[in-house]
Amino acid sequence: MSTGLIIALIVIVALVVAVAAVIALRARGPRHGRGLKRRFGPEYDRAVARHDGDTRAAERELAERVERHGALRERPLEPAERERYEARWTAAQERFVDAPREAVAEADRLIAELAAARGFPADGHYEDQLAALSVHHAHHVEGYRRVHRAARSRADGAHDGVAGTEEMREAMVEARALFAELLRPSRHDGGRHRADADRTAPAARRGHHVPSLLHRHQAKES
Repeated sequence: MSTGLIIALIVIVALVVAVAAVIALRARGPRHGRGLKRRFGPEYDRAVARHDGDTRAAERELAERVERHGALRERPLEPAERERYEARWTAAQERFVDAPREAVAEADRLIAELAAARGFPADGHYEDQLAALSVHHAHHVEGYRRVHRAARSRADGAHDGVAGTEEMREAMVEARALFAELLRPSRHDGGRHRADADRTAPAARRGHHVPSLLHRHQAKES
């Protein structure tokens, strides 16, 4: 075999190896480094902070979440289900004016139930449910974390001062974003479900005015 042919074979093998490496890296993208940072956004920074700046430990945790929950496909909701969940959330917001503790507890329960209805872990497994939600709704999951923490602190008898009421108000406002995301059809839902969702979409997303019941001056101490 001539030297030129040997060199050509070596070049071809090297190219094949390089292409295979690129394909492997792309396949691993969402589970490593920049891919994880793109996917998780603010959750990536929270994980790094929770691990005291240890990026590798944070990325291992996030990669494990993707491994466990990345294949989850959200179940579609029927129009009547959407209307019931939206009505319950509106009632919780209205209740916040006179009973912020009860309203926050209801918002916490409601998000847990809605997430379960969409196919996320249920049966009271909050941490597992939160981890799964962070994989698919990373930019809004902090609202659920905050409202759950507020609900637990109220259940444990924490003092409800002005700061406590303001904390609960902010938690509910932030949690509303995840609630709206869970009501919205995912890309895996069929066309009929998307059309139904458009017809039954919350008024705020259809462009109609929804009175805000969570302004600072409206909440009374409970």
